[in-house]
This record gives sequence, structure tokens and C-alpha cells, in this order.
Amino acid sequence: MPGLVTEIGTFPANVPNGANVLSVIQGDRAGGSPETAAELEAFFADERTERSRVVLRPITYRDRDEFLGLVRASVDLHHPWMSLPATPEEFRSYVDRFDHVTGQGLLICVRETGAMAGVVNINSIIRGRLQSASVGYAAFAPFAGRGYLSEGLSLVLRYAFQRLRLHRLEAQIQPGNHASITLVRRLGFRYEGCSPELLFINGAWRDHERWAITTSMVGDGPWPPHPTLPLH
Repeated sequence: MPGLVTEIGTFPANVPNGANVLSVIQGDRAGGSPETAAELEAFFADERTERSRVVLRPITYRDRDEFLGLVRASVDLHHPWMSLPATPEEFRSYVDRFDHVTGQGLLICVRETGAMAGVVNINSIIRGRLQSASVGYAAFAPFAGRGYLSEGLSLVLRYAFQRLRLHRLEAQIQPGNHASITLVRRLGFRYEGCSPELLFINGAWRDHERWAITTSMVGDGPWPPHPTLPLH
């Protein structure tokens, strides 16, 4: 999996429909990015997501304690593929980097209980002629193996292409992380090559395979381009 970091927070239990999902997102605005919250509100208002077992919401400062607890519980699952914030200071620095324009941090929450099943980050958003970003993701150990991460990442793909109007998402994955490679292949990503010593993870520069998906590869796409895309 790519080197990703994440956080978690309070989420009301028993969220049965899209309207309640919107109220949860709106309630989190004070602690996170209001721009990201607004985009998620619009996404869930437009999308038919009632059948999904998970919903997305922005990461907030209030998520610190629960996030750090889940990170501790998931050390064996995440090592050696990624390093997540392990202290309050690291957590705050992590949240601060999500400015909505160049990066967004999202939580995958179980719809029926509000439990935090995983995280997805949209990193390094570049506009202009590229309209691209990288995506990092992780399941938390108590919910691993149940398909929640796959459903959440599928929602993120639609959100990134439909609402953010990105053209391309790339996942960088260490060659030995077979579960992550299987996940992105199942979601339609294509293999584009291997970059030696691409990312610094767990004290060393690690080789990573590059897997990517574009808006034209998604069933409902392509969607209209972002206004920053040049006309020629």
C-alpha cells in the first residue's frame, strides 16, 4: 500500500440513509476542512449510495484519540507497507496537511454503526494539464477482510472523478503487498510500471509499482473536465 496516514473521530451510530449522512458531514465542519465537507455533501446528495455499507467523511482534529488507538491495534497489519502517525504531534501535523486544494483526508465509516473501518487520502492533487492525484489507503485491523476498504475506495474513485473532476488517480504499491495489488486490480486500476526507491517508508527508500485509473476507465465516466483544464 502507498505510504498513507489517517485519522478518526466520533460518528453517530445507525446512519440509515443519505440525509443523515449529510448531517454527520455538516456536523464535522468545525474540526476539519469545510471545503472537503461541502464537496462530500454534494457527492452524497447526488449519488445513490444507500446500498453501500460504508460512507465517507473528512478527517478532523477531534478524531485523534480513536485514530491513534486504531493505529496501535493495526501495527502488524500495516507493517512494513506504511507508517501512520503514532503520537498526538504527528497526528496534528498530518491533519494540517489536508488543505482541500492539494490533498484531502477521508475516513471510511461503517454506515450502520459509525465505526471507523479505514482511511483514504487523496494526495498531491495537481491541476492544469495533468488533473491528477495519488491515492493512499488502509484498513484498520478490527475491520480488515470484510470488504469495507474496497467499498470505501470505490466511493472515493467516484468522488474524485465526479466531484473533484480529476482525470487520473495513481496508487503506489510495494511489489510484495499482494493484497493491495489485488484490491486495485479488482477496482480497475492498470499496471504502469515499477519505480525503484520511490517512497521513504519505515526507514528506507522502497521500490513501488505504479497502478493508475482514469475517468474514462470508470463505468459512469467520463465526467466534464475541471475548469482549470486548458481548452487546447
